[in-house]
Parts: sequence; structure tokens; C-alpha cells
Amino acid sequence: MMDYTESVYIEYDPDEIEFGDLLAEWARMHTPTRRSSRQYRSAIFYGDEDQKHTAEDCLNYLSQKYGHHKVYVDIEPWTKFYKAEEYHQDYLRKHGMGGELVTADD
Repeated sequence: MMDYTESVYIEYDPDEIEFGDLLAEWARMHTPTRRSSRQYRSAIFYGDEDQKHTAEDCLNYLSQKYGHHKVYVDIEPWTKFYKAEEYHQDYLRKHGMGGELVTADD
């Protein structure tokens, strides 16, 4: 597979948390001011028009936040997600760099 982007697939209950809240947390932790290869690019994948508009609002927020720095975030419809090989799963935890799964039960 040559044309891919490493990404995280998040399943969530929209009755518990909104798509915009997930994007707000992502935007808080992420600095998308460096152009990267397709593999490591910043991207938001949306499932419907409401999510697309929310993603565009997030991009506008990031553009304002970083002012004179160009923001590199692609916004695209979600099409198909391929799970990476097992050695990629839980990479941060396996290599002692943190990373944890937070569920509604926590």
C-alpha cells in the first residue's frame, strides 16, 4: 500500500461526546504548522456534512490560533480504514511512551 495516511480510528457515542469536542481536544494537543508527507500529514476525516462543517470550523480556529503560520490540515470524507499490522497497535504503550485508552467506563 503506497498511498496511505497513518491515522487513528475513534469510535464514540455522540450522546456522550460530540465530534466537535473530539476535534477540540485534538486541536489542543496538535501543532499542524509543518507540511508532512502523505503518510504523516494532519487530516480530519468526516462522516457527514455536519462533521465536515465542524472540521472546517476547527481548521478556522487553528488558522486563527497560529496567526501568521500556515496550517496544514486536510479535511476529507472518511472512506475506508485499514487496521495496521499488530506491531503498530498500542505503539506508545509498548515502547514505554505513555498512551492510554480512555473509555466511558473510566
